[in-house]
Amino acid sequence: MFLAMDTVFDQCSIAILDSSGQVLSSHTETGKRQQTQQILPMIDAALSEAKLDLADIKALIFNRGPGAFSGIRINTAVVQALSVAHDLPCVGVSSLQAIAQCAYQKYGLTHLYSALDARMQQVYFGQYELVTDNQLGHSIMRPVSADGSDGTEQLLDYDRQTELSLPIAGNGAPLLARHEQQDCHEDVWPDAVVIGQLGIAQFANDDGTEASQALPKYLRNQAWKTLKEQGKA
Repeated sequence: MFLAMDTVFDQCSIAILDSSGQVLSSHTETGKRQQTQQILPMIDAALSEAKLDLADIKALIFNRGPGAFSGIRINTAVVQALSVAHDLPCVGVSSLQAIAQCAYQKYGLTHLYSALDARMQQVYFGQYELVTDNQLGHSIMRPVSADGSDGTEQLLDYDRQTELSLPIAGNGAPLLARHEQQDCHEDVWPDAVVIGQLGIAQFANDDGTEASQALPKYLRNQAWKTLKEQGKA
C-alpha cells in the first residue's frame, strides 16, 4: 500500500493506492489557505477509510515540485516527519511529470510539453513522452532527455515559443507563444492519485529514499527563502 499526497497544485489531496495503482481512498480539498490544518486529518481519514494504518504503508509519495513554494514545503515536511517516525521510504514525484501523466489519462496525449505558471513572468516547463514501464507494465510519461533524467525541467519566460509544435498542458500553457494549430490544455490539474501512480512506478525502480534525501525541487534559486534571507528586505 502507498500513501500519496499533494499540496503543490493549490489543493490538499490525499490518496492511498495498492501496488497495481488501484485507488483505495482518495480525497481532494481545493484551495491552499488551510493546507497545514487539512493535511494530517485528511491522511488519518484516508487511512481509516481504507482500514489501514501507517504500519501497512510501503512508501510515502509526494509532489516535490516545482511549483508553489509553500505547498512544496508543506507536503515535503509532512512526508519527512512521517518517514522518520515510522521508518518509511519516500518517493518524490515531479509536478511537471504529473501534469503530463494527467494529460495522457485525460486526452490520450503521448508526447507533450508541461507548463506550470511560476509567476514572476515565467513558467516551469518540461517535455515528456509515453513509455511502458518494463517492471509494472504501466504507461508512464517520462522526461525527454539524453540520459532519461528529469534534467529537462526549466524556467521559461512568458511569451516564449516552444521549439516543437507539441501540445502544451497545464495552467502555464496559455502564457507561452504557440505555433499555429498548437493545442493548449490548461485544464489539466493532477491530484494525489496521479502522484501516487507515478510514485509507485518510480518506487519499483529505485525503492525510494530516506527522509533526509526527500528533497524539494524549486528550480528558481533562493526563491524559497524569505526576502530577508535573500538580502532584499
